[in-house]
Amino acid sequence: MKKAHIIGVAGVAMSATAKLLMDAGWDVSGSDDEFYPPASDYVEKLGFTFHHGYRASNIPEDVDLVIIGRNAKLTPETNPEVEHAHEMGVGIKSFPEVITELTADTHRIVIAGSYGKSTVTSIMSWTLVQAKKDPSYFVGAYPLDMEFTSHKGAGEVAIIEGDEYPTAHWDDSSKFLHFNADDVLLTAVEHDHVNVFPTYKEYVQPFIELLRNMPEHGLLVACIDNKGVAEVLEHAPQYITYGLSDEALWQATNITYGETTTFDLTHDGKVVVPLQTQLLGSHNVQNIVGAAALLLTRELVTVEELQSAVASFSGVRRRLNKISTISRIPTYEGFGSSYEKARAAIDAIALHYPDKKIVTLFEPHTFSWRNRDALEWYDTVFKDTKEVLVFHPAAQGAATHKQLTQNEIVGRIKASGISAIPVQDANSVYEKLSETLTDNTVLLVLTSGNLDGVLDTLPEWLDNTFI
Repeated sequence: MKKAHIIGVAGVAMSATAKLLMDAGWDVSGSDDEFYPPASDYVEKLGFTFHHGYRASNIPEDVDLVIIGRNAKLTPETNPEVEHAHEMGVGIKSFPEVITELTADTHRIVIAGSYGKSTVTSIMSWTLVQAKKDPSYFVGAYPLDMEFTSHKGAGEVAIIEGDEYPTAHWDDSSKFLHFNADDVLLTAVEHDHVNVFPTYKEYVQPFIELLRNMPEHGLLVACIDNKGVAEVLEHAPQYITYGLSDEALWQATNITYGETTTFDLTHDGKVVVPLQTQLLGSHNVQNIVGAAALLLTRELVTVEELQSAVASFSGVRRRLNKISTISRIPTYEGFGSSYEKARAAIDAIALHYPDKKIVTLFEPHTFSWRNRDALEWYDTVFKDTKEVLVFHPAAQGAATHKQLTQNEIVGRIKASGISAIPVQDANSVYEKLSETLTDNTVLLVLTSGNLDGVLDTLPEWLDNTFI
């Protein structure tokens, strides 16, 4: 049995890579520090040898492969474990390289785009699993319906979430360029990761390269609703379109939003099948249409299999899943890592709760939200929101970019006409929520972090406070 050691294993993508290696028969070990649920719970569930903290002694002497994450702390100059890995002379790879090798015998479908990737990847994987196709899959989030975020199956297809972010400290190319995609589903191209791609031109270039690298038989399934996607689809060998607009080949019509949303899936103006979903928001209807377009065009499932799977799909953790249970204040958690994701979440809540006022608990966690170059995002992002509680910005990597202060963020939101209040810790969060939440409000939590642990205790506090 070959041995692999993963440095920085508690990240969603790295732990998913660990699971794929285990499926392929590898003996896996790993290390990490400063992580929290659900990552810590997931690593524990996988059951491989895990070390808290980074030490040279963590790496087995007879290791065959070391995989190193991109976290800022994982460089030879700052991390003794990474330094030792380079000194050992063993093979060192990034996780995209490993995934490419583990899916070499499959037809790879890469889900790319500025947002929606995890949801679309999960819908497609869930549908294929339910249809008993035993796909390989790799999801960069935690699907609510599936036990694991990744799986190496015996089927012919691999569904891979592809990220445009750089691969590793020694490899600046975008992760998805390693996957050798046969087909690509492209959800959106909106300027993101401004710390890495300062201009839109720099940001869009990897997407163009992804499409140009597709084989002649490759198919692009493109969301025509998005301007950025419309501008790059000419670089693909062939494409079809999906969306909510009339220009889309695959479209959703007769949409009725509610606790269960219903719509007709159409192709070239003709109804293919009626669908229903538990997911919130027009953006999730769009995501379902994209997944359906690829699955049905490639004849990977029947319309009956698609219909059943979409109806039973519960969603993805942190993608507008409801976290309150018995509380009379409906509360949803969104993955607020970018402007577009935050806006999609707010739009969805406003659509499904038109008679309630939206209170948002927001943590500026990603570099984009904390970067002064993106300050103008705060002028419009919280439109339709009654009040925003702004948690203090994350400190990690603050010295590497033009870090905003909490007061600057609060001030900019107030200047847009939205009430904004700074909060520092659990006590201040719960104090302000107690003052703000009423039977006429709905709470939306937007963060890609953990709010210093508040996220772990918030559901129970809500259920105990607003019963």
